[in-house]
Amino acid sequence: MDRSIAVIDFGSQYTQIIVRRVREEGCFARLYQPSELRDTGSPSAVILSGGPRSTLEEDAPDIDFDYLKSLGVPVLGVCYGMQLLNRKFGGEVSPGHTREYGPATLVVQDESSLFEGIHTRSQIWMSHSDTCSRLPEGTRVLAENLDGIPVALEWCPGFQGIQFHPEVSHTKEGKAILANFLRLAVNPAKFRIASFKDHLIDRVRAQVGSRKVVCGVSGGVDSSVLAALLHESQVDTRNIFVDNGLLRKGEARQVEAQFRSIGIKIETIDASARFLEALAGVTDPEEKRRRIGRLFVQVFFDAVGKDVDMLAQGTLYPDVIESATSGSIASTIKTHHNRVDRIMELKAEGRVIEPLDELFKDEVRALGRTLGLSDEVVGRHPFPGPGLAVRCPGEITPDKLEIIREADAIFIGQLREQGWYDHVWQAYAGLIPVKTVGVKGDERSYEYAVTLRAVISEDAMTADWVRLPYDLLAEVSNRILNEVRGVNRVLYDISTKPPASIEWE
Repeated sequence: MDRSIAVIDFGSQYTQIIVRRVREEGCFARLYQPSELRDTGSPSAVILSGGPRSTLEEDAPDIDFDYLKSLGVPVLGVCYGMQLLNRKFGGEVSPGHTREYGPATLVVQDESSLFEGIHTRSQIWMSHSDTCSRLPEGTRVLAENLDGIPVALEWCPGFQGIQFHPEVSHTKEGKAILANFLRLAVNPAKFRIASFKDHLIDRVRAQVGSRKVVCGVSGGVDSSVLAALLHESQVDTRNIFVDNGLLRKGEARQVEAQFRSIGIKIETIDASARFLEALAGVTDPEEKRRRIGRLFVQVFFDAVGKDVDMLAQGTLYPDVIESATSGSIASTIKTHHNRVDRIMELKAEGRVIEPLDELFKDEVRALGRTLGLSDEVVGRHPFPGPGLAVRCPGEITPDKLEIIREADAIFIGQLREQGWYDHVWQAYAGLIPVKTVGVKGDERSYEYAVTLRAVISEDAMTADWVRLPYDLLAEVSNRILNEVRGVNRVLYDISTKPPASIEWE
C-alpha cells in the first residue's frame, strides 16, 4: 500500500507496537529492515525504531542517510533511531554515566508540533544506556529529563528524535505524541478495517482466480476469520477441521455448529486416536509439538489428496515479522506445525495464500466483525495449535486430558457467568504432573493438582496475571474439587511473562 508509514526496525522489543499504534491512529504502517529502506516505495513518513545495540559499535545497524533525506518526508528517530540521526547530522553519542531503564519525567523545553497539547511535565518510559553528548550546530532541544539531558531533538525541519518509547502504555502521553508526528505525514494511506476488507477481498480473488482453495479451520479466531473472508470473496473453498483429540470439552461440536450458523460448510476428521497413539510415552515438550505438527499435516493432506490448487493459512503480521527478523532462534521457542516440507513446497510454487498476513490480532478480530462473525467467535481467547498438550506437562493420557477438560470448562464457565471473560486475554486450567496428599470425606487422597491461569496481554510478547476476585477463585476451586475426579488441589498461577510463558509447555 503506497504512502504508508515506514517503520524501520533496529531490533527493539517494542517495534511491533509502534506499527500497531500508528494503525490505531488511522494510518497504514509497515515494518522494514534497515537494508529495505529503498523497498518502502513512497512512504508518507519514516520512524526509526529503538534497538538493543549501541551506535558506537563497529558493526552497528545503519541506514542509507542520503536516501532517507531524499524521500522528503518527516522522520522520527526513537531511542537508537535518535542517536543514529544525531551522529548522521554530525553530532556525537557517548556512553551515559547512568543507564535509564523504566519511568522518567519528560520536561518540555521548546514549542514544537511534536509536543502540541502535551503537559509540560509528563511520565515517559526509558530504555537506553547511551546519550547524545554533543549536538550538531542548529539543533533544537525540544525536551529534557529532570537531569537536564536532552530527550527530544530537532536537527532540521522534518527530522526529530526522542530518547523514550512513545508506543508503550507507560509513556502516559505517548499516543498523543505519535499522533502529533503523524499529522506531519505527507498524504498518508488511511487504515480503516471496513475498507481494508475490500482490499483483502480483491487480493484473494486476484491470487486465487478460478482455482480451488483448501483451508484448515480450528474454530479459533484466525482460522474462523480466514474462512469467512474466503467465503465472502466467493472463491471455491474446501474447509477441513481436524479433531486431534486435544481439544477442550465439547469443542468439536461447537466448531461445527459455529460454522454451520454462518453458512460455511466444513469437513470434520476425527483423528484423536492417532494423535494419542503418537504421543504415548512422550514427555519432552518440543517433541510433543513436533509429533503433533507432523501428524496434523499428514492427516490434513491425506484428506486433501495430492491435487491441491491452493492452501490458505491464517498467518498474521507478527508471524511474518518473527520469521523475517528472529532467524533460527524463533524455532526453538515454539515449534509451529506450518513449517514443514509439504507446505514449504507449496509456498515455493506460489500456491499458498495468506490473506491476513498484514494484520495484527486485534485487527483480525475487527475484520471478523465486519464479516458478520459473532462476538463469541471473534472474542475467543487464543488457543494453542497443539491444544491441551501444552497444558499437560509430562506424558499425555486420556485420564489427564479429561481432568483438564472438566476443570477448564468450570473455570471458563465461571469467567463468562461473572462477566470476566472479555476482560481476560487468555485463561485456562492446566494439570500439574504431580500428585499431592489430600483429604476427601474421611479418607486421605493422593491426586493431581490443577493450576488456573488468567493473563492480560496485547501481543503475547509480555503478559501479566489477572487479579481475579477471591470469591470467583473460591467458587471455581470449590467446584473443581467437588466435580472433577482425580483432583484434590487447585492453585492460581501469578507468574508474569517473562520470566514464565503463558502456557505451561
